[in-house]
Amino acid sequence: MDKFTRIEGEYKAIVQNPNPLIPPIFGTDEFGWCSKWNTAMTKLSGWNREDVINKMLIGEVFGTHAACCRLKSEEAFVNLGVVLNNAVIGQDSEKIPFSFFSRSGKYVECLLSVSKKLDGDGVVKGVFGFLQLASHELQQALYVQRLSEQTAMKRSRVLAYVAKEIRNPLSGIIFTQKMMEGTHADDEQKNLLHTSLNCQRQINKILDDTDLDSIMEGYLDLEMVEFELHDVLIASISQVMMKSIAKGVMIVDDLAPNLSTEKFYGDSLRLQQVLATFLLVSVNATLSGGQLRLAATLTKDSLGETVQLGHLEFSGGGISQELLNQMFGDVAEVSEDGISLFISRKLVKLMNGDVQYLREAGCSTFIITVELAICDKGRE
Repeated sequence: MDKFTRIEGEYKAIVQNPNPLIPPIFGTDEFGWCSKWNTAMTKLSGWNREDVINKMLIGEVFGTHAACCRLKSEEAFVNLGVVLNNAVIGQDSEKIPFSFFSRSGKYVECLLSVSKKLDGDGVVKGVFGFLQLASHELQQALYVQRLSEQTAMKRSRVLAYVAKEIRNPLSGIIFTQKMMEGTHADDEQKNLLHTSLNCQRQINKILDDTDLDSIMEGYLDLEMVEFELHDVLIASISQVMMKSIAKGVMIVDDLAPNLSTEKFYGDSLRLQQVLATFLLVSVNATLSGGQLRLAATLTKDSLGETVQLGHLEFSGGGISQELLNQMFGDVAEVSEDGISLFISRKLVKLMNGDVQYLREAGCSTFIITVELAICDKGRE
């Protein structure tokens, strides 16, 4: 009994201490009734001790409806109950973000830590909650974080809207071009329609990329379809022709002769996406009036066939080291070109390939290697 009296006296000395250095403290008995509410807690919440003592801490003191200190959501209510319960059963809890509305309606943000209250025999007789108020700097950081989250949410809704609405006119364009293929078009016109259709299919593929983690973490399922590499190259080059013409950059197709008639198995649209990305970055880095050479070769390995697909050689100052670091994932903040290169390299890795960058005097080169299965029909 003496030990219990001493411990109880220590609890009271802490809770009833008016020293401004003592943080806001509340406590419950073993049944969940509010039994402690110190001066700092009164000042913070606006509720006096007699307003909350002998009320259920969960529901009446802190709750989502008719409570003294209203919580913002059901999730916050559940989280508070979990933290208090964990303290009762002896699980250590770290400081967690905690917020509520004071009596005056002010939104209070702080950190909460909870510890169990023991009697002289070590039996749990309740819990104590200690609130740590955020400093001005932390409050400012939390405010900026909320703004960032709101901005990210708005952008996410905009992207979802654009991705949804763009599909309807895109479907109409694809349908119209398919109808045109059935008209009396010559071979050149049919080839142009085919290239346009491949580009539109690529757009649809990208619009389906709602889970970028599947690409970044390497578990995206690639399609296995039969395709001609020449068609992929033409569709990729077509996506940068407007830019190259504006800069006066000549794109030279240096495709190996044995690849012109070969057919492969793989994800042609992802391959097309990758090549278009590296082509655009290369065109941007090429000096006006310069030349961009696209070469492709086929080499055999012990497992089958490997295509050294994108040998992009261009003249100019080359790619900045910062952009290369973004491509290899070495930095947190990335530009639009950086995220495109990063995703493209991840796609190449999914194809059992990789990307290399070589810088020499007067020119720079991207070397993109992927593994593709040779279609037997191409050998007949």
